[in-house]
Amino acid sequence: MYAEFYRLKGLPFQLGPDPRFFFGSSVHQKAEAYLTYGLEQGEGFIVITGEVGAGKTTLVGHLFSTLDSHKYIAAKVVTTQLDAEDTLRMVASAFGVPSEGLDKASLLRRIEQFLVSNKRGGKRALLVIDEVQNLSVRSIEELRMLSNFQVENQTLLQSFLVGQPQFRATLASPELEQLRQRVIATYHLGPLTAEETRQYVEHRLRTVGWADDPRFSVDSFGAIFKYTGGVPRRINTLCSRLLLYGFLDESHVIDGAIVDKVAQELAQEVQQVAAVDGNGVAATAAPLRAAGTAMAPPAAGELRGLADRVSVLERNVQAHDRTIKKVFSIASEYLAGQRS
Repeated sequence: MYAEFYRLKGLPFQLGPDPRFFFGSSVHQKAEAYLTYGLEQGEGFIVITGEVGAGKTTLVGHLFSTLDSHKYIAAKVVTTQLDAEDTLRMVASAFGVPSEGLDKASLLRRIEQFLVSNKRGGKRALLVIDEVQNLSVRSIEELRMLSNFQVENQTLLQSFLVGQPQFRATLASPELEQLRQRVIATYHLGPLTAEETRQYVEHRLRTVGWADDPRFSVDSFGAIFKYTGGVPRRINTLCSRLLLYGFLDESHVIDGAIVDKVAQELAQEVQQVAAVDGNGVAATAAPLRAAGTAMAPPAAGELRGLADRVSVLERNVQAHDRTIKKVFSIASEYLAGQRS
């Protein structure tokens, strides 16, 4: 809707990671330098941590988009609560290695055969484990064991461990001493500065053909930074709502007052779904309810948490929508069969 109204070529603030929108802030440039250094070493583990929505996945995606596909084969695993063997199966699946019906020993041999064949074909294998903080110590140890595969003293697999800050505590555990010895680079991705927040917003807008419509006032950028703390995903959530508000109001200027209003609306929306959300939104939104109908704009810290909750809720709604469509599809096929 608002893309057409503002004559944009696409949606500039989608929540999903997209290398096209990569913004090289000071912290992202430094993190990219660490990743590049790790790639040059050609072995071991590279660890990147950061808060939810800091841009970790986008950073790795940007780096991989620049790699020569004739020299590298990259695979990505987004983890949930997997046990050790399931982690290995996820790795095999990410590289396209068949694993159905194999026991653990056979599965490891199949992965090793793939890596050896890949190496002899002149390619390096890269593995990204996203949301690594969800893995158990045993699962992480299985990843370390994969790094033991070698041909002529050359490592067959290099891994990038990407996750939230709590993974650093896991990494410091005594059980992972051997893995720590193989970590060749590590970096924590922090938030954007106030000036970088402005540059980030303008960069994403220009990527989709923005021609200063809508115009963002100086105080709007200050308010955006105040409410988001410079975390990219929070910025995306808020700015997407700002453009929607501007479209509905037929406004061609976004100022600080509009940011305050949209931030308040966002907080109220989260309150409305708090009763059915199982992720703790009720506790987060509770301080806002006391203000009643004359609620003031939420404090910056409150909105930061709320923005993350909204991101989770939006993903849940999308998942439910896909499930409903699948159920209708199955029902339609069943009814068609009954009629025939």
